Amino acid sequence: MSSPASSATNSIWGWVGWTWALAGILTILLVPIYRLSLIAWDAFFYKLMWWHWAATLAWLLFMIYAEGWRGFHRAWAPRTAARAHFLLHHPTPLRVALAPLFCMCFFEASRKRKIVAWVLTGFIIALVLIVGVLPQPWRGLIDLGVVVGLSMGVVSFLFHVLKAFYREPAAELMAVR
Repeated sequence: MSSPASSATNSIWGWVGWTWALAGILTILLVPIYRLSLIAWDAFFYKLMWWHWAATLAWLLFMIYAEGWRGFHRAWAPRTAARAHFLLHHPTPLRVALAPLFCMCFFEASRKRKIVAWVLTGFIIALVLIVGVLPQPWRGLIDLGVVVGLSMGVVSFLFHVLKAFYREPAAELMAVR
């Protein structure tokens, strides 16, 4: 049985880890939203033809569904928020120190989740490098879709974080191993 002093310490470290996790994750999402928004905005100063508009509309619809709804809202955000909730109540020095990475399943997760986290990160880095060499207006139009998807991710993540306060997340979402 733990002493009241250790429970209070755990509570403090839980809040530190939870706060660091949310701040880190939001920074990981908000910085690219800001930077890519500038590039996306620049695309609208080019002469856009009908095929640019058609491609942009198709890309936006795809990103809203694939990245925003399926990727963030249905999978990543509930799991990441649940792991932040778990961290709040079960802090360890490693989890607190690396809270954003813990919540995003880079460690202390199932083998499948860790593989998905690392492979997806590598895939995103590769796409960033490829899209970075595209000429305007295409780069900006692609970045517009990414901005929309990431923005949906921020909203979804905050929604699921608040939801975790009012209802205990599903155990399989919080699974540490």
